[in-house]
Amino acid sequence: MAQLRYAHAINQALADAMAADDSVVLLGEDIAEAGGSFKVTRGLIDRFGAARVIDTPISEATMASAAVGAAMSGLRPVLEIMFMDFVTLAMDALVNQAAKARFMFGGRTSVPMVARMPHGGGLSAGPQHSQCLEAWFAHVPGLKVVCPWSPQDAYSLMRSAIEDPDPVIFVEHKGLYAGRGEVDTGLRVPLGQARVARSGTDLTLVSYGATVGTCLAVAEQLAAEGVEVEVIDLRTLQPWDEKTVFSSVARTHRVVVVHEAVQAFGVGAEIAARIAEDAFDELDAPVVRVGAPFMPVPFSSALEKQYGVDADRIVAGVRRVLA
Repeated sequence: MAQLRYAHAINQALADAMAADDSVVLLGEDIAEAGGSFKVTRGLIDRFGAARVIDTPISEATMASAAVGAAMSGLRPVLEIMFMDFVTLAMDALVNQAAKARFMFGGRTSVPMVARMPHGGGLSAGPQHSQCLEAWFAHVPGLKVVCPWSPQDAYSLMRSAIEDPDPVIFVEHKGLYAGRGEVDTGLRVPLGQARVARSGTDLTLVSYGATVGTCLAVAEQLAAEGVEVEVIDLRTLQPWDEKTVFSSVARTHRVVVVHEAVQAFGVGAEIAARIAEDAFDELDAPVVRVGAPFMPVPFSSALEKQYGVDADRIVAGVRRVLA
């Protein structure tokens, strides 16, 4: 067990995967000598060389298309999109090519690639560098979507994503990169398996990514009032772990789904709908969603603070359900 920052855990996962499998290569803008915008790939070119840690032109469409072709030709590329916002320029390669190749070729080919991309606000980076767009990809058949909260899951899920035979969108919150935690490099977490981050009996909070930490803080706050909240860390958004969520609903009978992304048409909407359809008899109150308002992320730090999903907004959602 080692204490690693979230960013270092991903770096370690990439290094271990590259050491174990020569077909794993990295592509992205400034990922080689510069180590990436958030230094996640720092030092990997020194260990594995420029043939496997490849700086690409400033063209997301080009690098994503190259990654798809490399994956279909026998490599396992890990592509870094500098900010999730920029993935709009790579949508054709990811959505029309990577996601559909297995189906269009009758299962005779696969696209074993990972597209890494940081999302989320809190850094006053403005509306073009702060978006959470994971719901777009969860909507596309053929893509898997991962969004870990802890350094351990960042390591373990990256290893699982690289080894997966199909394309994986790996979402990392920028605000988590400096966070520390214990990491066991021998531990693997399969895609599609959620984690009960905190047990409780009165209400279930379902979340993923950075808001898991906020949900845990809310659970501790409410415990002082005698309210025991269970926190589910989804970890994987597509496929999401229905069994774990439904089992929690059967214990607590009340649910709030939390994410930093815009609330409208988000991951929370899908989960709330599925609970209403398949676990309605377990509910003692309507499912409530807590997400960002339907507007671009403000640049002003004061406005961004009001825009963001904080503990007060989650507590308000919990009290609404408990009432």
